[in-house]
Amino acid sequence: MIKIFKNPELRRKIIISLIIIAVSRLIAHIPVPGVDIAAIRSYLSGNALFGFFDLFSGGGFQNFSIVTLGLAPYINASIVMQLLTVMIPSLEELSKEGEIGREKINMYTKFVTVPMTLIQAYGIYFLLSKQRVIGSLDTFNLIVLILTLSAGSMLLVWLGDLITEYGIGNGVSLLIFVSIIGRLPVALYGFLATASVENFMNIIIFAGLALAVITSVVLVNEGTRNIPIEYGRTGVKSQKVTNFLPIKINQAGVIPIIFAVSVVMLPSLLGGPLQASSNSLLHNLGRFFTQNFHSNSLGYNVFYFFLVVAFTYFYTSVQFSPDKIADDVKKRGGFVPGVRPGSATAAYLKKIVNRITLAGALFLGTIAILPYLVQSFVNVSSLTIGGTGLLIVVSVVLETIRQVESLTVNQSYEKFLR
Repeated sequence: MIKIFKNPELRRKIIISLIIIAVSRLIAHIPVPGVDIAAIRSYLSGNALFGFFDLFSGGGFQNFSIVTLGLAPYINASIVMQLLTVMIPSLEELSKEGEIGREKINMYTKFVTVPMTLIQAYGIYFLLSKQRVIGSLDTFNLIVLILTLSAGSMLLVWLGDLITEYGIGNGVSLLIFVSIIGRLPVALYGFLATASVENFMNIIIFAGLALAVITSVVLVNEGTRNIPIEYGRTGVKSQKVTNFLPIKINQAGVIPIIFAVSVVMLPSLLGGPLQASSNSLLHNLGRFFTQNFHSNSLGYNVFYFFLVVAFTYFYTSVQFSPDKIADDVKKRGGFVPGVRPGSATAAYLKKIVNRITLAGALFLGTIAILPYLVQSFVNVSSLTIGGTGLLIVVSVVLETIRQVESLTVNQSYEKFLR
């Protein structure tokens, strides 16, 4: 820490980041006018889906602030662009053009974010009005509400870009990180306030489990399988150069959980509006959804677990192409020792990726249903940070630490050259 704050460039970046983070926390408490905040908070306390959205808005959803949508539309747009980059050749070529290509794709991502904010803003109004949490609005006030929520979401994206450009770390990731850990003081106080001698053993088990989970998240997030790649050189003396192709255990990150939670929450989300229907079939279907698809039910969590595993395989297959990598290695004159170049190498890589992805998928699935497991076996009624939030926190911390170390090393080299 002393070295960091002795570095003027790094100190300036950290101060800028802290100022922008403070601004983002401030605007998360500016409510949209004409809305009953108490009614919304009461509704959110029993709705896991909106609680998940609140995670990405820094508490803005709970306050129904101007940044209620948070960074969710931008994250969704980023996922869509990643998938399109793989499927559309022109975007794939653009992604290979270095910094200029990434900037263009980032610009396209923001263009996609705008319509997504408008759709999600209206969707939130529609759902809350159907649940009678907020009253019906006339056309003018509805347009004002949608534009306010959309502008607030784009404002957060802009603040994230400022941190990325002038501060330290990835701005969007840091804002999500701050929104998660911002709950720690109040949640920790509530947890300690309910502690007693009777559940002291459970608290000890919970603390040990938390440490084990954090350690495992770091290990899996950083874990790689290094496949040796040899390149033969011809000349006066034949030389053999060995490099490694690193394959991460968790290549998909937190994206499969975001996909899965969007699907698994649909039944509980539709349960309320369906129960309000006058049609007996729809009413019974809505009641079935409400009774069986909630976060504390076994069926819900089993379904959630298998969705995360399936989406992990899907997203990994989109991001990692064994055929393409095998072809690139062959063109560069490389080969995996003991494996023929070309199709044999592709089959070998596919076999390894499938095995590694299985371990990563099972781990992600366990992390996703971690709150249910802890509540079932340790008897802790609520978690300060759930599995998804923990995965995001650890990933952001590791990424930021790497960037700080890189800037520190660069500064040391510059002093040495002088």
